[in-house]
Amino acid sequence: MDSKFFKDLLSIDSTTGKERDLAIWLHETLEAPAKELMEVGDGTLNLLLSWGQPRVVFCTHMDTVPPYIPPVFEEDKVTGRGSCDAKGQILAMYSACRQLEAEGKSGFALLLLAGEESGSWGAKAFAKTPFQAPFLIVGEPSGNKMVSAAKGTLSYNLTFLGKPFHSGYPQFGVSAVELFNQFYNKLKAKDFGTDAELGETTWNIGLLESPNPQNILSPELRCRLYFRTTFASHAAVQEWMDALAGEQLRVEARGGDAPAKYLTLPGFESAPVAFGSDAPHLGNFGHKIICGPGSIRFAHRDDEHILLADIEKAVSLYVKMFNQL
Repeated sequence: MDSKFFKDLLSIDSTTGKERDLAIWLHETLEAPAKELMEVGDGTLNLLLSWGQPRVVFCTHMDTVPPYIPPVFEEDKVTGRGSCDAKGQILAMYSACRQLEAEGKSGFALLLLAGEESGSWGAKAFAKTPFQAPFLIVGEPSGNKMVSAAKGTLSYNLTFLGKPFHSGYPQFGVSAVELFNQFYNKLKAKDFGTDAELGETTWNIGLLESPNPQNILSPELRCRLYFRTTFASHAAVQEWMDALAGEQLRVEARGGDAPAKYLTLPGFESAPVAFGSDAPHLGNFGHKIICGPGSIRFAHRDDEHILLADIEKAVSLYVKMFNQL
């Protein structure tokens, strides 16, 4: 494993929106017969490295979630932002490409995308290009297991509309905070069923804001609601949310991805996952695999890390996948 390259890679802050400099550095640093930088349209760049006419494309993303955390190298692991999600994937996939090249193989590529953590903008831009290939292998921290199926996503902007009034006389007004509390309890009690393969439907609330003074009932509360849906619940969640809109609640659907099954190969471990990836947005490929080193349990955390042995295992798995495909 090239420890210096990995340290340099992790030392570049590529928090979503800042990954352009990383793409340029990788274009200058990585070796391949053909290299192409592609504008995404939001100031970021995608990077495609090719060895011959690609039939198998290894793919992962360059951006990371905030905040930036510098790398720390220990004997058996590396800690720091992106070590697990997904710069460890970049190292493993590039190492696999160089090994295949050394073995005299061709017909593969490495696609590095921008903006995965904030809406897969790099993937959506690449999907509009004329590039086509039979197989895509997406690197995400799946514990080196092939993803058999992944949950879908549904995102909503919610606005609760109250009636402001002096907080000493709440009986004459309507607090948007109270409307939110009623909705929250209703959502917690809602049963969307259990899917045989993907389990329970989960959700999270973010961007919560109600900037009212403490002595006035809140006239408005805004938040973002984000579902992780299953094959059994995806349509049901949409129907339930559509039915909630009314005079005191605005519901704005922001889209999402349907749950999906992915290609698995004999001789490889596999398991379903609850996280998203660029895979649903890349329609340029006939078959898609998701697999990579690291554990999703340590992604997006302050103690994000990856075991060096997992990266080495991933390299051999990627080479094996290419040969089997």
